[in-house]
Amino acid sequence: MKIERNAAVTLSYKVLDGAGKLLEESSEPMVYLHGGYGNTFAKIEEALQDQTAGFKTTLQLAPADAFGERDESLVQTIPKSQFPPGVKVGGQLRAQGEDGQSQSFTVMKIKGDQVLLDGNHAFAGKTLRFSLTVTGVRAASEEEIAHGHVHGEHGHHH
Repeated sequence: MKIERNAAVTLSYKVLDGAGKLLEESSEPMVYLHGGYGNTFAKIEEALQDQTAGFKTTLQLAPADAFGERDESLVQTIPKSQFPPGVKVGGQLRAQGEDGQSQSFTVMKIKGDQVLLDGNHAFAGKTLRFSLTVTGVRAASEEEIAHGHVHGEHGHHH
């Protein structure tokens, strides 16, 4: 089966930085619903369109096509007293913004009674190389299409 709109695509992947350093590698397959549902980057969908299982490719994506540019307004210093005990560098925190949207922050530094948080994705501002292998393609179920994502093993679970 070819990858087209409403196909459930299974991938293994590696993400490398511009210098070729491995940043992330799939330990479990990634499964996404193809066709503009926002489940993966548009440039990846474009490269995989009309391909079949076994297809391999490497793509280089600019920050704008991947995790975006760094936004320094997402870097904040907050008094340590506003955190629960045990806050550590590298820890992940979720906060709700004024717009009601949930935002993830990484604890970057703790200096005295101040905690430096960064709300940017770790790969924001980086040109990335994605090494992709299509390991499976199937027709998505009506329920998956209605929900806009793949269900079941390696997909979304309700």
